[in-house]
Amino acid sequence: MEIIAQYADVFIILACVFGFFMAWGVGANDVANAMGTSVGSKAITIKQAIVIAIMFEFAGAYLAGGEVTATIRKGIIDPALMSDTPELLVFGMLASPLAAGIWLLVATHFGWPVSTTHSIVGAIVGFAAVGISVEAVAWAKVGKIAASWVVSPLLAGTIAFFLFRSVQNLILEKDDPFANAKRYVPFYMFLVGFVIAMVTLLKGLKHVGLHLSYLEATLWSMVIGAVVMAIGVMLLKNIQRDEQADKEFHFSSVEKVFGVLMMFTACAMAFAHGSNDVANAVGPLAAVVGVVQSGGEIASKSVMPSWVLLLGAGGIVAGLVMYGHKVIATVGTNITELTPSRGFAATLAAATTVVVASGTGLPISTTHTLVGAVLGVGLARGIAALNMNIVKTIFLSWIITLPAGAALSILFFFVLKGVFGN
Repeated sequence: MEIIAQYADVFIILACVFGFFMAWGVGANDVANAMGTSVGSKAITIKQAIVIAIMFEFAGAYLAGGEVTATIRKGIIDPALMSDTPELLVFGMLASPLAAGIWLLVATHFGWPVSTTHSIVGAIVGFAAVGISVEAVAWAKVGKIAASWVVSPLLAGTIAFFLFRSVQNLILEKDDPFANAKRYVPFYMFLVGFVIAMVTLLKGLKHVGLHLSYLEATLWSMVIGAVVMAIGVMLLKNIQRDEQADKEFHFSSVEKVFGVLMMFTACAMAFAHGSNDVANAVGPLAAVVGVVQSGGEIASKSVMPSWVLLLGAGGIVAGLVMYGHKVIATVGTNITELTPSRGFAATLAAATTVVVASGTGLPISTTHTLVGAVLGVGLARGIAALNMNIVKTIFLSWIITLPAGAALSILFFFVLKGVFGN
């Protein structure tokens, strides 16, 4: 208690710096993943991807990031076991984002799309198990999170597979794919608006004081879906059949229609990513702020300060703008060849999985989810469409991430304990 009172301001400043650094790493590595399909399919340029990410990552983090942040703050460790030594929780929650941020910087430098969720959960479990006690870790919750890392890519891959099969059956395999694309793509746009709005209204906006019933949320989501659809229809009117381009590539005009749809799915993915992954950066920061401001008490429930979400959202945007281009190519072009129609199926499947998970409070890995979705689209075209060497490299980088985050976190935990402890 005395240590916390003595160094209160120092702890909060360090928490802000490390939280921002971790958010920067999320932006550089993970947002590049989220935008990779859109850029890789040439539906949008890198500059457009950055503008979309700035707006929608920020909105997702601020409006719908509260649920998952609660899990990262207090779901992984049992706070009751540290009520006598709250400074240990502070040291650990400072060490975790610093450790995860450094690992993300290394991974981004090499262009590896690693999981920021793996990084931070590994870091928190590492310091808690070694620095405090094995009992301090809520293993049941960790098991649930670990299971979601397997379930989420499978779920996203399955949704992507069937979404792309529906595109093939309704549009690509018909006599006049272009006319069918204009007919059916607005319904996919409605789906994008509806899914994102539904989860945000049901789960995401509680911390800003908006509580809607299931029926109210459904009605509002249908309205938002209809608005998205109407905007899409207006944009589609400008797209005309290009007979010359169609001679070179049969689906050239069709892919232009899907290019418009990809603008919407890119926004959806950015929003979904911001809502889930801001927690990785600011969850530990929120825990430190909560303990310091309460004078050392570890509350089971604490209010998430708005400025914490804003700091996380700002860090994510800064990371993407400054260093995001490194990873964007890996997901967008190297796993399988993406066109707008394929990219749409992968992005919408991943976004749907992520927003549903962030609504339920599970910090799933956006990277796993998106790679699962891209693999699903590739499988819909046959296993030969996948670059298995790149897939192996990605899987290996995922396996290294957990122990790397844990080892660095344990090191920084004992350094902080040595500097500030008695």
